[in-house]
Amino acid sequence: MSVVDPAIDSLLDKTDNNRFLLAAVASKRACDINSMLRGQHNRVLAVMDVDDITVAVSGEDTISMAMEEIVDGDISYNHERYEDALGHRAAEA
Repeated sequence: MSVVDPAIDSLLDKTDNNRFLLAAVASKRACDINSMLRGQHNRVLAVMDVDDITVAVSGEDTISMAMEEIVDGDISYNHERYEDALGHRAAEA
């Protein structure tokens, strides 16, 4: 399987060409979307009989939704906090 749409180059541009950061941001967002959809699913089940709210709501998988949000600039990461966490920036006095 390969990333075709959105293009991998466009996605890597959003994460400083760091494929590991891209994977981390996308998987975190996909997990958040999954949790949100699961909550919606539980609310919908209480009201009506629907088996799979994910397909009913979006028609696509959560990782694809996350990748589209990354390339559109809807989600991102905090560059300064990322660099601090890696220890790449000196502590400011």
